[in-house]
Amino acid sequence: MAIIITDECINCGACEPECPNNAIYEGGVEWSFSDGTSVKGDIEMMDGSSIDADVKNTPISEDIYYITPEKCTECEGFHEEPQCAAVCPVDCCVDDPDHRESVEVLLAKKEKMHL
Repeated sequence: MAIIITDECINCGACEPECPNNAIYEGGVEWSFSDGTSVKGDIEMMDGSSIDADVKNTPISEDIYYITPEKCTECEGFHEEPQCAAVCPVDCCVDDPDHRESVEVLLAKKEKMHL
């Protein structure tokens, strides 16, 4: 599963530099697969559609930091626990019940982003 940032976020930004996948963005900032990864060209999205890795996507949140589930691997293959949750001073980085993925899927996602 992915991690989400709840609306209790105080916009401190502590989580953003901790993400090994560059999946965390400040509210209002567009995201792309190529940000902080080695992904180039077309990539398959979780819904099965395909987009160019450099395409800037609509922000998930305008007001608070957000995590794109397309890039979140819960730090599998990097750390023993999600680093965003470990450093969050208000515990607003929590499991996303809408994006459940097995460890195998998370590791495959990691491998795809970090060639």
